[in-house]
Amino acid sequence: QVQLVESGGGLVQAGGSLRLSCAASGSDFSIYVMGWYRQAPGKQRELVAIISSGGDTNYAESVKGRFTISRDNAKNTVYLQMSGLKAEDTAVYYCRLNGPGESVWGQGTQVTVSS
Repeated sequence: QVQLVESGGGLVQAGGSLRLSCAASGSDFSIYVMGWYRQAPGKQRELVAIISSGGDTNYAESVKGRFTISRDNAKNTVYLQMSGLKAEDTAVYYCRLNGPGESVWGQGTQVTVSS
């Protein structure tokens, strides 16, 4: 089964930037839809951004214009570039892979934005 490992989280001041990475094991990475989700304390997990196998992207309204999702199929990695961070972006960020008969979550990485 494919495994996902996120990295790049941390503590950043409001207005700052971070880049999250999610590396996938296995092959055929290019066929998967990849997404970033987040869950803040006491809230439900929500979709942040998603990228199709063909590179089409979609974003939550709250992050449009600030976050960018991208993928490097040669490296089996999906990225989330976050800029203009706000305190309300504080959450655990999860990577998710969706493919034919397969849905896998990463372990999550904490992003904390101090105001």
